Parts: sequence; structure tokens; C-alpha cells
Amino acid sequence: MPDGILVLDKPSGPTSHDMVNLVRRGTGERRVGHAGTLDPMATGVLVLCLGAATRLSEFLLGGDKCYRATARFGESTTTYDAEGETISTSAVTMSRADIEGALDSLRGEIQQVPPAYSAIKRGGRKSYEAARRGEAIALEPRRVTIHDLRLEDWASPDAVLFIRCSSGTYIRSLAHDLGQALGCGAHLAALRRLFVEHFDLSQAVTVDDLRPAFADGAWLRYLLPMEAALPGWPAIQVGEAGAARIRQGLPVPASSDAAARADKGVARAHGPDGRMIAVVEIDVAAGMWRPRKVFK
Repeated sequence: MPDGILVLDKPSGPTSHDMVNLVRRGTGERRVGHAGTLDPMATGVLVLCLGAATRLSEFLLGGDKCYRATARFGESTTTYDAEGETISTSAVTMSRADIEGALDSLRGEIQQVPPAYSAIKRGGRKSYEAARRGEAIALEPRRVTIHDLRLEDWASPDAVLFIRCSSGTYIRSLAHDLGQALGCGAHLAALRRLFVEHFDLSQAVTVDDLRPAFADGAWLRYLLPMEAALPGWPAIQVGEAGAARIRQGLPVPASSDAAARADKGVARAHGPDGRMIAVVEIDVAAGMWRPRKVFK
């Protein structure tokens, strides 16, 4: 089975795990994982790692993300989105200027309280499980960074927002907090993810295009190589002897120029055929690359 990255344009409705199962069935590869979930109602970029590439997901999970979100004012819900039960309604009288002003307090590094209906574990149980039983949930606020937050369109009661944020940000909470700041309540009515770390919609394949491609094997044209997950990393090329050492977990010599380019202390190692065989990290004192993750 080939190893690599498959970028999906997820439709609204299925869960991220549904998409994982779809790809498992279609490709026959059991090792499929996602690099960050999308809620069922959300659409857009969902990055799936296949085969050995599943071991690269940790390098993708912490990356920034971009979204286009619709916040609907005047109605608050239990889940902070359109799938929850309405718990309060209010008249919507604010202006575009009012919304612009409220957005100021949500930019930069902020403390955000996740929704009670989330997969965050509390006391060994997922928060949403307790919330569905009617238990009162009090989750601790988390520090997230909103790099960019812009109002793209306003047609009462809906505001379309562009958001670039750090990993761990809940867009549902952002919509809820905006409604609270304006005093009328709000929930997330629609969400589309535009970008995840190095991947955007231009690289994504729709489910409608992917299903027939599974039938005739043409799905492979949508599979990106593993190194696509680490595009800014320096790459080292090793011969047969070096590749054999790395596959045994043994270090290989590092040239001074390659070490200097490893600003994060890590690099991609490629074998004689050009394929990525490992993630290696620099041992400056020893002048060696030491294997961190080996792909056999």
C-alpha cells in the first residue's frame, strides 16, 4: 500500500471518522488517521494520513487553521452551533460597526472556554457525554490565538467571518462569545475550513470525485507524498549504507551545511530512490543525524 497524505473537501453531515472509514474501505489501507477533526456540520479541508504517514500527524495537529464561519445572532443553543437546542432568543438590532467593535476583544491571545458539548475529557469522560445527560459542565478556559478575525459580510441576523487561528480554537465558542459580547446571543450557523497548516482547498478532493476513483484505482492521483506534510523542513539524502543505518535506528554523519539549515533541529531523510525514510534530528555535539521516526 502506498503511504501519503489525502486532503478531503469534507461535506456537511458525516463525521471525520466517517471519512476515515470511507477511505479505509475505498483504499484497503487500515492505517488511516486524521490530522484534526471537523464537526459533522462543517465542511472543507480534512487532512488524512495513510499508511506510514499516520506517524506524521503530530507535526500537523499543532498548525494554524483558517475558516469562513457564519455566526447567527439572536439565538443561543446548547452546543453553540445549529445542531443544538435553542435555549434563548433575542432581537437583533446591532449595526456592522457594533460587530466590528466586538471583534476587537476576540483578536490576539485570548482565554477561551470550550463548549460543554465537546470531546474534551473531564474526569475520564468526554464532556459531551455528561452534557447530554443534563449534567452541569464547567470546562477550564484555554489560551488560544486569533491571528486574524474579519467581518466579511453582514446581512442580519448572519455575519460571515474570516478567521485564522491557532490549533485548539473552537469556532463555536468564538461565535457564542461574540453573541454574548453584543448582548443578543449567537450560534455558529455554518463553517468551512479553508486551510490546515500546509494544505488548502486547492489540494482537496471531494467525496463525489473520490468514490468513483476508488472503483478504478484512480484515487492514487489524489495522494500526496509524505514529505508534503513537512514542506519547509531541510532534506538530507543518504545512500544505501546510510539508509540501512537509519532503518536500524542508527545515526548517520551530518554535514555542517545541512545541520545549519535544521533550524528546528529536525530534517527529512530520503533514501537512494528519493523516498522519505525517516524524520531525523540533529545531534550538534556529535555531528550526527539521529533517527526520530523511521518509516519501514
